[in-house]
Amino acid sequence: MNGPARIYYDGGCPVCSREIAFYKVRPGANGFIWVDVSCADQAALGPGLTREAAMARLHVRRDDGTLVSGAQAFAEMWRRMPGFRWLGRLLTIPPLDSLAECAYRLFLVLRRAWR
Repeated sequence: MNGPARIYYDGGCPVCSREIAFYKVRPGANGFIWVDVSCADQAALGPGLTREAAMARLHVRRDDGTLVSGAQAFAEMWRRMPGFRWLGRLLTIPPLDSLAECAYRLFLVLRRAWR
């Protein structure tokens, strides 16, 4: 795949949709294709990503076609956005990368209550 990275998010989640709306108006947001998986068809998800997986966690498909999810997806998105690049780089440093993934998994447990 060539072109901008794709952000796959659950637009049916009130917290997720508010957060993505925050990023969509930031500088650098035009460098992404934003895919609301709550209303996208399977073709929009591309290879290797099921609707179930896409609804469960934030995913980013890099411009080379590789797919990352969870805290790693946030780090990938942030590294490409001015003002957030430092945070994206920070989340690639061990053990911060593991701590961020643990925090993201805790968020996922809490998210079920908000749906």
